[in-house]
Amino acid sequence: MKRVFIIHQWMAGADGDWYTWLKNELEKKGFQVFLPQMPNQDVPVIKERVDFLSSLVGAPSEETYFIGHSIGCQVIMRYLETLPADAKVGGAIFVAGWFNLDGLENEGQEIVDIAKPWIETPINFAKIKTICSKIEVFLSSNEPYNYVEENKKIFEDKLGAKVQIVNNRGHFMESDGVTEIPEIISLFNVW
Repeated sequence: MKRVFIIHQWMAGADGDWYTWLKNELEKKGFQVFLPQMPNQDVPVIKERVDFLSSLVGAPSEETYFIGHSIGCQVIMRYLETLPADAKVGGAIFVAGWFNLDGLENEGQEIVDIAKPWIETPINFAKIKTICSKIEVFLSSNEPYNYVEENKKIFEDKLGAKVQIVNNRGHFMESDGVTEIPEIISLFNVW
């Protein structure tokens, strides 16, 4: 059975934004969908989240898919790089994924300090690309944390991802008016 793991963003839990809508839509298509509440919601730590995802997934296969939102994309990439070199997964969709963020200092030094390891710890792109050959990315034209073109270039150049910049979806959060992302369902229609 095809399994999908939806990994939420930092500021919203598993019941926020568009996650429940997506879970329901994918279940209608026959997927087994996991929407876990990630540990340490307010202070996300790379190792804790990667270990949590690893224990949840168990043995991945080409029928295992991942959807990440914001820091959830980072969690998925960092999980994939821990897998054996010969492992394969079906694909990944990254929504508002990032490698750099702008404006965090406006949210306080604590937020800057929490984000720093996620921004500065290198990612093994080459390994991820061999494990996950299908990667689709959705970025927004009015991303509040900026670096849209830079992030697009990294996703394309380092991961061979197909990147779509969609108009005016902010950070794809409920507060941006985003409660559904039908483009994701369209991808699963062809995967």
